[in-house]
Amino acid sequence: MKLVFLEPLGISQESLEKLVQDKIGDRMEVVYYPDRHEDTEELIRRSQGADVVVLSNFQYRKEVMEHCPDLKMVCVAFTGVDHVDVDYCRERGIMVCNCAGYSTVAVADLVFGMVIDLARNILPCNEAVRRGGTKNGLVGFELEGKVFGVVGLGAIGHRVARIANAFGCKVLAYNRSRKDVEGVEQTDLDTLLSQSDIVSLHVPLNDSTRGMIGTEALKKMKKSAFLINTARGPVVDSQALAEALKEGTIAGAAVDVFETEPPIQPDHVLFNAPNLIATPHVAFATQQAFEKRAVIVCDNIAGWLDGKPVNVIS
Repeated sequence: MKLVFLEPLGISQESLEKLVQDKIGDRMEVVYYPDRHEDTEELIRRSQGADVVVLSNFQYRKEVMEHCPDLKMVCVAFTGVDHVDVDYCRERGIMVCNCAGYSTVAVADLVFGMVIDLARNILPCNEAVRRGGTKNGLVGFELEGKVFGVVGLGAIGHRVARIANAFGCKVLAYNRSRKDVEGVEQTDLDTLLSQSDIVSLHVPLNDSTRGMIGTEALKKMKKSAFLINTARGPVVDSQALAEALKEGTIAGAAVDVFETEPPIQPDHVLFNAPNLIATPHVAFATQQAFEKRAVIVCDNIAGWLDGKPVNVIS
């Protein structure tokens, strides 16, 4: 059988090869590609003959997989799998596994970097001091006593809620199913939006979450509130968010995700909005997270080989 890593995983080749040898041994022929290509024809070429492919967050669709008759498993080195044609995989009986949990700490860390940046005006303060300015107009607020709304209580949302508790926030959460989490009051989305000083999104992208935060949802938020999106870009209507920031419907926002993967076009509608922090889908990306991810990838493949698959999405 053949295993193909369609792109690097963010750790050294030597470390990855050692992991593969430790977890999988000589049970598979392994091909490692040292670069990332998203061109359909190149992905077909790289994938042909593979029983298992490993990829992170580029589009992997039917147009590629239909040319790969040997394909039996797609191992997604990422948490979300909306970029993979899961319906086609079901039709073909191709197993799809993800790497849930590898980036939980990394994403939660960035959430609070963004929150503190907005609350304490760190970027504007940096600009002011460099041009000889003072703190005038830049005095922020403390997190203690604020209401922190967490939308989605998966692993990342749960960790964000715990950290918010540690800052002394009252934590509200909205989740599709009931989850009893200490220090968290679960409520409906409208209540969370209307009462929270900070709203942090941690939901997957699907039919029920696409456009979840649009014009009407933003109008329900406090004018002093911040929106943080480290989930998926299309969960938020970018045009509506840009208008809300320009009109003062909410006070600020931080986004790590967009409708497409970076690079993002310079004329994106959000880039002209005030009090917006934008990062290039970096929340998941720390060296420690990459190391955790590589271990999970190899465990997924070893489990599949052993007839005991883990982290199965489809």
